[in-house]
Amino acid sequence: MGPPAPRRLAEPASIVVGDTYRMPPPDHHTADPAASPRPLPVQRELFDIPDDVAYFNCASLAPTLWASREAAAAALARRAQPWRISGADWFTEAEERRSLFARLAGLDPEGVALVPATSYGLAVAAANLDAGPGRRVLVLADDYPSNRYTWQRFAGRTGATLVTVERRDGQRWGEAVLEELDERTAVVAVLATHWTDGGAVDLAAVAARARQAGAALVVDASQALGALPLDLDAVRPDFLVSVGYKWLLGPFALGYLYVAEGRRDGVPLEENWISRLGSEDFSALVDYQDRYQPGARRFDVGQRTHFETTPMAVAALRQLLDWEVGRVAATLGQVTGRIQREVEAIGLRLTSADRVPHMLGIALPDRTQRTVAAALADAGVYAGVRGASLRVSPHLWTTDQDVERLVDALTKATNGMVAS
Repeated sequence: MGPPAPRRLAEPASIVVGDTYRMPPPDHHTADPAASPRPLPVQRELFDIPDDVAYFNCASLAPTLWASREAAAAALARRAQPWRISGADWFTEAEERRSLFARLAGLDPEGVALVPATSYGLAVAAANLDAGPGRRVLVLADDYPSNRYTWQRFAGRTGATLVTVERRDGQRWGEAVLEELDERTAVVAVLATHWTDGGAVDLAAVAARARQAGAALVVDASQALGALPLDLDAVRPDFLVSVGYKWLLGPFALGYLYVAEGRRDGVPLEENWISRLGSEDFSALVDYQDRYQPGARRFDVGQRTHFETTPMAVAALRQLLDWEVGRVAATLGQVTGRIQREVEAIGLRLTSADRVPHMLGIALPDRTQRTVAAALADAGVYAGVRGASLRVSPHLWTTDQDVERLVDALTKATNGMVAS
């Protein structure tokens, strides 16, 4: 006899994408417009972007704020004279970064670990989860490589089966995941926003089904946090990771890992001195301590202090909090809406109709996929090709003139060809 058929889980209550993102769905009409986040004016003066550059690649690497550059200059001046750095300084700025990120994301700061990259945070998650033969690990098709490779290795180690969730034409990512998610599932590893084209993933619906199935939920929110308000109280992930150099506008190597309360007594990837209880007392560091600092701090990467770059991240997080993420999303939704209308008017189409407000993917004619990014760059327009999409990701520096240059350059680059 073969294995028993998987038990079909009861359908969770219908949850629209707007519930997950704290934003109205596209066809929603707000009774009180004043209740919606107010768009922000263009903030280009806060960045070092020349007038002849139209930059639409925040999803790859964000320009640095002037405020962060000033913070970096001051930090380097202090680092050049280390006698100015006190014992408390090894802790206070890192803790401020932890607290600001938690506030921005709507998370408990005690659950935040400071990590260098998504791959590090995902490795922590994989090291503290388990599976076995007959169990499944779900990942999205065309996943971000660090996510795919982490769970590919996890499946090889545990004997679980790695399942790639494909999306049919017109199907939403959340719907595709729910079709595959049953009691055989040990881990659901999803993106908060699909990295290639801004396709929306209904995290609330996926999370509800994962809890029902007894599966762990791991979320890569690198393409969402900072540009999209996520309702993480509803999602309640076991682990969540994000880089800091995209929509969080920070420097490289300063990323974030959230660990759910029930998993904070897990095993870190490394043992470093600063994560141990009482490490603030430098004179007692040789009094070796078995206990860790509280919360998720045991998962912090070594050298988390980053005297040179932590002030850059702090300045960027403060600016995002000042803008308010809901207002950033509302503003970028207007910009990408205009881009969508204009590229559709020249015969191109989007790769995901159910996209998030801050980015979109344009399906390219086959003959232009390898040449369009270079052609745009020649015109001073910068976007990224990911998979079969031209990924367009503006921010508050984007002007009407930038949009016009993008559409004009794209019209010339595709030479009027309609995507197949």
